[in-house]
Amino acid sequence: MKKIIFTFVFVTFFVQFGISQTYSGNQKDIDQILENVKNFSSYVNSSNYKMIGASYTEDAKIFPQRGEIISGVEAIIKYWTLPEGVQTKNHKITPSEITIVGDTAYDYGHYEGETIRANGEKNSWKGKYVIVWKRVGAEWKMYLDIWNSI
Repeated sequence: MKKIIFTFVFVTFFVQFGISQTYSGNQKDIDQILENVKNFSSYVNSSNYKMIGASYTEDAKIFPQRGEIISGVEAIIKYWTLPEGVQTKNHKITPSEITIVGDTAYDYGHYEGETIRANGEKNSWKGKYVIVWKRVGAEWKMYLDIWNSI
């Protein structure tokens, strides 16, 4: 009986706190950011570089792992553009927290995906990220985007 109770308490705790997501702010804004995150992964998976670029503010900066800071939409599109025959599949972003503060927001969490090279070789990857969002008109766009593999 003690084993059953312990197992129940452990599972309940894990479900409540181990994989919880924290969202703070206007629900409409949070929903838009969640939709933008989902759409961004779709754009990466389909190599839709125009829409990848449109996901960022004009003055955006990305901080890729082991690389210099890259500024501006055109440079960001160039960064995301894959060589001929290379594909990204199963790109997924899972926010752990989203916090809205006025016309700025941040979110952090984990990402994962797979790169398929022209020769068919597959490389899976995952990591953690932080994104700072800015409201541009009625839309939320990425202003700062940093990630590291784990």
